[in-house]
Amino acid sequence: MQTQHHQPAPSHPYHPRWVMQIFNSKAARSGGIVRRAVQDVEREIGRDAFFAEVKRRDFHVMECGGQFVVICRNTPLKVHF
Repeated sequence: MQTQHHQPAPSHPYHPRWVMQIFNSKAARSGGIVRRAVQDVEREIGRDAFFAEVKRRDFHVMECGGQFVVICRNTPLKVHF
């Protein structure tokens, strides 16, 4: 029986200033949209931490074309197509 060796997930330092810059932006505070490159999020805090921050605020996040798009509202989201 062959065992699989898993690489440990990379440890990301948590950058509260980077996160605060996103969610304290005028767009975020006014219920607008903010976006960040996926590679920047992965480099700065990692997907899990980013998703946790979005969820903590009860916002919505989508991924498209190498970008995370955060809708900074906690109202229901409908995706039409």
